[in-house]
Amino acid sequence: MKVAVIGTNYLGAAHAAGMADFGHEVIGVEIDPRRVELLNAGRSTIFEEGLEPLLTKHTASGRLRFTTDYAEIADWADVHFVCVGTPQSDSGAADLSQVRAVVDTLGPLLTRPTVVAGKSTVPVGTAPALQARFDELAPGAGVEVVWNPEFLREAHAVTDTLRPDRIVLGARTPAALATMRDVYALPLSEGVPVVECDIATAELIKVAANAFLATKISFINAMAQMCQAAGGDVTLLADAIGYDRRIGREFLNAGLGFGGGCLPKDIAALSARATELGVHVLADFIGAVQSINDDQRREIADLAEASLGGDARGQRVAVLGAAFKPGTDDTRNSPALTVAELLAARGAHVTVFDPEASVESVPGVTASASVEECLSDADVVLHLTEWPLFRQLDPAALIELVRRPVLIDGRLKLDAAKWRSAGWSVIQPGRPALEG
Repeated sequence: MKVAVIGTNYLGAAHAAGMADFGHEVIGVEIDPRRVELLNAGRSTIFEEGLEPLLTKHTASGRLRFTTDYAEIADWADVHFVCVGTPQSDSGAADLSQVRAVVDTLGPLLTRPTVVAGKSTVPVGTAPALQARFDELAPGAGVEVVWNPEFLREAHAVTDTLRPDRIVLGARTPAALATMRDVYALPLSEGVPVVECDIATAELIKVAANAFLATKISFINAMAQMCQAAGGDVTLLADAIGYDRRIGREFLNAGLGFGGGCLPKDIAALSARATELGVHVLADFIGAVQSINDDQRREIADLAEASLGGDARGQRVAVLGAAFKPGTDDTRNSPALTVAELLAARGAHVTVFDPEASVESVPGVTASASVEECLSDADVVLHLTEWPLFRQLDPAALIELVRRPVLIDGRLKLDAAKWRSAGWSVIQPGRPALEG
């Protein structure tokens, strides 16, 4: 099939490369000429494992290319995927300006029947409004809007694109549904589950999934505070309740909480839409989840300041990690950087090292070129992004670099006994303290 992918950042680049890998002929549309140039050379504009080799493979095969010109795709494509961003507005609601811009640009160019498949995460009720706009801009063309939400995890986008755990297709007509089944013929032939539903349900599924995951994370962090107060061990608690198949162990990792460019803004948008529709119980529930998540960052900053005698002014704080999670260079809504900024605002000298993410523009924070440089003369070390590199560190060697051997493992992923035996005092929120 001929497939257009509009918007080629994180979601769009992975989706375009994946569609080519499924055997389709793909053109990606991007308004940034520099990004188009890089993508046509098979180069990724973001750090995402496996993406650049897949781009290189299919730009070389001829199945995949990129352009800035909507006219090249309008009547060429059988399906147009909308993959542009829906950032959070000042009100908390989703900003749909990029989605609307796609419709206003593409609509007047369409003259034959086509399917426009939304993948961007939008508030429920968006698709009917877009359908009405296409009907206005391209009367008689036969444009059919469907919704096909994405479920990509940063650092796993290629795997999730090529081997999805489910495909959701929200459509009004059997013909549009059949077209979307043709698009996904390969994964469907391999037994990937498909959910066929109305468009409103399809729009809600992605945000409902993110809200549930956020709830699990905030729940276990609330239990970590309970364990901290009562002398319990949140990791053992999570292991025990995770054996219950109704609960599961995934996303029950206590620590700094969730961040990134998608989950926080998606649940904020769901809360805003729930308020608009008068579903205040859902908005209040999400508000509690968000509040717990925000508190976790302050909790870690408070622990760090307490380890410094209650006054961070003039003290040297070393932070290991800047990306919101390992495997990506994305620092949007990064819990690690929030903690770093909080401590800098309290007067600490904060240095940060991350193997992939940049921290050059973070106020009050100094970027380090290596772990060793970051830890030099530190009064406290904070482990805030769980890169495998940090688990491989030798605490016996690092103790020679710092002024005070105090470690706060904000992700509860380091071997506390190993660090303790090397002479470190180890603090893991929600777990019994280990003194070196």
